Amino acid sequence: MLYVDHGGEFEITDISDFDLVKIFECGQCFRWNADENGVYSGVSRGCAARVRQNGNSVFIKYDDDDFENVWKDYFDIDRDYAHIRRHICIDDFMRRASSFGAGIRILKQDSWEALCSFIISQRNNIPRIKIIIKNLCEIFGDRFESGGKFFFTFPSASRLSMLDEASLAPLRCGYRARYILDAARAVADGKLDLDALSKVSSLDARAVLKKLRGVGDKVADCVVLFGFNMLDAFPVDVWVKRAIDTYYNGDFNHTVFDPYGGVAQQYIFYYTRNVKNA
Repeated sequence: MLYVDHGGEFEITDISDFDLVKIFECGQCFRWNADENGVYSGVSRGCAARVRQNGNSVFIKYDDDDFENVWKDYFDIDRDYAHIRRHICIDDFMRRASSFGAGIRILKQDSWEALCSFIISQRNNIPRIKIIIKNLCEIFGDRFESGGKFFFTFPSASRLSMLDEASLAPLRCGYRARYILDAARAVADGKLDLDALSKVSSLDARAVLKKLRGVGDKVADCVVLFGFNMLDAFPVDVWVKRAIDTYYNGDFNHTVFDPYGGVAQQYIFYYTRNVKNA
């Protein structure tokens, strides 16, 4: 793998296990959208990027020094996902799922954004989740310019903590509004320290998150995996449950994948959701 700086656009050559469509369309993030040319635009940590792929090269267009400070870490560039796939191929099903999902990488997302986003994701579909989060950012985030286009930051917990449910009505997020506000207030007043939580075990982090109103097993596991980058977390949604029921007779201990259960989960989710009669 080589890095080439083209001045505002960084090229990563000969990178394996990197597929933009799979990364952005596997349900782990909600603020990336592709144009008619397949170029994805998105925002993380107040920075915007445009990402495209050509063969085995990935091009990331960014502002200032954002590649080293934001995007290299965000895309988990230095991790060997081919090694992970070999580790988790415990049977024929996982060989099929990991082969089909090869190219997925676990994004290192902001922990507050992940918590708020996955609260919104409860009993929701991906297109609607993306609309709610888009509106949340445009109404309560800060607008900024990058590459001649305008983007919006994800609103801080402090900003949202000052609102009430009526203020969130334009989002049309229903009962989730009170859960968003409860979480924002817990983070803003220091009762929930996300930075400290990122340094404990995944099980301990999960237990603390579940004390929040509206946060159950699946949301907590998603935050641990996508917000804290603890790769042993294993969120179970309807697609993963279907795979467990179908291929493991409903009896499955995900620790067989440790320490990469979260990566295995993404392969299972992506395969089961996209392959007919999976």
